[in-house]
Amino acid sequence: MSSDDEALIDSAIFQEPSGYYPPPKLATFESRTLQSGETLRLRLVGHNPLWVRLRPPPADDWLCRTYKLRRSTDVFFRPQGHHLWNGAQVVTDYLHDHKESLVRGRDILELGAGAGLPSIAAAIWGAKNVVVTDYPDEDLVENMMINVNAATDVFPSSSSIIAVQGHVWGADAEPLLANLPSGGRRGFDTLVLADLLFNHSQHAALVSTIQATLSRSPDAKALVFFTPYTPWKFDKDMAFFDLARQGGFEVNQVVKRVMDKVMFKDDRGDELLRRTVFGYELSWNDLNV
Repeated sequence: MSSDDEALIDSAIFQEPSGYYPPPKLATFESRTLQSGETLRLRLVGHNPLWVRLRPPPADDWLCRTYKLRRSTDVFFRPQGHHLWNGAQVVTDYLHDHKESLVRGRDILELGAGAGLPSIAAAIWGAKNVVVTDYPDEDLVENMMINVNAATDVFPSSSSIIAVQGHVWGADAEPLLANLPSGGRRGFDTLVLADLLFNHSQHAALVSTIQATLSRSPDAKALVFFTPYTPWKFDKDMAFFDLARQGGFEVNQVVKRVMDKVMFKDDRGDELLRRTVFGYELSWNDLNV
């Protein structure tokens, strides 16, 4: 047998069978009416390399049959990027209710923005500069740009300056800070993080980015809103705030809202937790450090 034949056999062994992965989801649209009356039609990207959640595989899944995986406990990944997440909706309402102190005339940065709902709303409500970011994947960045451009007709005449940018959490923050006017305060007045805490391995990177981008001023706030979609890992979600405290931040809970229904009805775990959005504000504990 030739080496080429052996290579073909080896590659075939590790190839998933046809139809193993579900077909990529197409982009969808969802309308959201803001508390101020404007209706936004948001494009939700169908698939990208990051937005996955732990889901049980189907009973007849090839991987389960071959390796005898237990459906109730084993890890299985399915893309879930085609949703307007609860955290983004609730933090948007919170920005509206506190727009005089958190939005108007302020520089705002959103991390892991997805569709960019909070950022677009902030621009409508009078933010000075808004930077909308997510992982630097072409589809993600393009989707944010599409939503920002689609909302231009509802921006006020004295519109905010909006930038769309890819960013990896924990990476150099200078490209983000470069969007701010020179000569001003070094950092953003309001940061928005909505439904990011499920990514436990990235907590330290998120704290690092907050440290690098949040203005060192007494009124600077980072808003961290999330739902424990995997409630058996709620303690791991909450561990983010321990890291934040260690990183020099004061942490205060400001919201606890129970939604009408769960986002993912087939998921397991405490239903009340899966319907609950928790909101926290981070501020600098010591401005002199």
